[in-house]
Amino acid sequence: MLKSAFSIFVVLVVSSCVTPPPKNQSNLCAVFDQYPKWYDYAASAQEKWGTPKQTLMAFVKQESSYRSHAKPPFKWFLVIPLGRGSSAKGYAQAQNPVWSEYEKERGALFRGRTDMKDALDFIGWYNHRTNKRLGISKWDPKEMYLAYHEGHGGYRSGSYNKKPQLLKVADKVARTSDTYGAQLATCEGRLRCRQWYKFWPFCS
Repeated sequence: MLKSAFSIFVVLVVSSCVTPPPKNQSNLCAVFDQYPKWYDYAASAQEKWGTPKQTLMAFVKQESSYRSHAKPPFKWFLVIPLGRGSSAKGYAQAQNPVWSEYEKERGALFRGRTDMKDALDFIGWYNHRTNKRLGISKWDPKEMYLAYHEGHGGYRSGSYNKKPQLLKVADKVARTSDTYGAQLATCEGRLRCRQWYKFWPFCS
């Protein structure tokens, strides 16, 4: 009885710490208005790695719909669960092997796939490697997403050409990035300068 009550308590505590997805995911200004720190995280990742904020957020929208604890669905054989399709987890749906590489390079302490700051830094880091290894522009969200989804080896082999649904998803990510970019142009000034200590000429 006591063990059961403790388990319920733990579940409730963990649930209370989960950040709900934004109410309006189709508008980046609305997303950042609801979660202003996400703008700071995206700006920091862009400054460090070069992928535009709107593309970083378009990746998150596609990968997890802004659900911090998103995981692939279980696979089943009749009524027998076979496990999840992959080890992908969190906002960026980063899988275990590449996340381990990221932690080795960036440090593992206090990093987590369920943290938006780390997820955006991971996407920026991965896209930076994509740019260096494959020569894809960081301003090309479609090709960047294909490399993100297929891995660098898969992209080199053209594996995505046999996946028409993936090509449609990559086109969708590119459209979302373009839409997000246009929206961000209308609100970035107030987002960038929203703190009292940010003023001209340090913020404009």
